[in-house]
Amino acid sequence: MTPYRTVMVGTDGSDSSFAAVEGAARLAAAFAADLVVTCAYLPMRGPELERAREQLRDEAHQVMGSAPAEDTLRTARDRARAQGATKVRTVAVPGEPVTALVRTARECSADLLVVGNRGLRSLAGRLLGSVPADVARKAGLDVLIVHTT
Repeated sequence: MTPYRTVMVGTDGSDSSFAAVEGAARLAAAFAADLVVTCAYLPMRGPELERAREQLRDEAHQVMGSAPAEDTLRTARDRARAQGATKVRTVAVPGEPVTALVRTARECSADLLVVGNRGLRSLAGRLLGSVPADVARKAGLDVLIVHTT
């Protein structure tokens, strides 16, 4: 087996996803690989955004664009570095999580995609699908599902 050169991990800011980030960071450190930390987000549009602007006023920037994802990525980057990863890049990607993770993994030529296992054992996950299961099925590259729950 050849060593991984680029490890990518997805995070949504949950404790479970941060555990996946830490696992991916340890792997990236062991392989001296680049680590790409990705956060998918759905930007608000139209009437929903207007209502938020009216209610939030000076704080409206929090629901526009990728600002919440960027905050999540800063925390994830710090946690990854604390686990020994030295080459860490963060990417906020608009879109649904599975599509965004698979597309970004291809764009950054990831050798390994890491996700947490949250959603695999829930009834909703079994009926509707879960991010880890859908990523594993659609990624077309090695996927590591980290036990995070």
